[in-house]
Amino acid sequence: MKSRQSPVVSARKRPQQERSTRLVADILEAAVRVLVREGAPRFTATRVAEAAGVSVGSLYQYFPNKEAMLFRLQTEEWARTRALVGGILNDTTHPPLDRLRAAVRTFFDTEYEEAAFRTALEDAAPLYRDSPEAQAQKDAAMNIAIAFMDEALPDLGPDRRSLAAEVLITTMSKVGEAVSIKAQSQAEVNQWSAEIADMLCAYIGQLALQPSR
Repeated sequence: MKSRQSPVVSARKRPQQERSTRLVADILEAAVRVLVREGAPRFTATRVAEAAGVSVGSLYQYFPNKEAMLFRLQTEEWARTRALVGGILNDTTHPPLDRLRAAVRTFFDTEYEEAAFRTALEDAAPLYRDSPEAQAQKDAAMNIAIAFMDEALPDLGPDRRSLAAEVLITTMSKVGEAVSIKAQSQAEVNQWSAEIADMLCAYIGQLALQPSR
């Protein structure tokens, strides 16, 4: 049996002129509206082109298929989140655990504020989650977490620090996603983020007491 190939998720070309840049921005803004309104199953290039007021041919100059558009939306969302959370975790002017608490709070807030959009993107994830481009994005996020653990737990062995980084990323992403869907208010989100921050800080504190290995 032949293995299923991942769809092409890279853009056809990058806009070189201001007019082209504006066209791509319009297409992506329309793609967000269509995705939130219709959901991933009904997301099509034709619907996006109609919402953007452009021809399907113009859209295909930059995006070869709907997977490429969805992946572009996802990578931009990942980049925004990584810049916010990474900026906090990398700020060495504050103690590591203070930074972790701030990072958890910020991440949960952004998840809640864009819950509908992120949920729709998650529904579309099977279209591109196995692509090399998606793996590169995940690796970039993991590198930020590993760098944080290298600083917070310098006496712990590299394998244990890498595992701790994975625990951090997985806990924040999975719980943050679940809370953004179920929470009824910002106050509830704040309570969850505080509890998860306490849990992760306690986890790191316990690891710091373990013998180096």
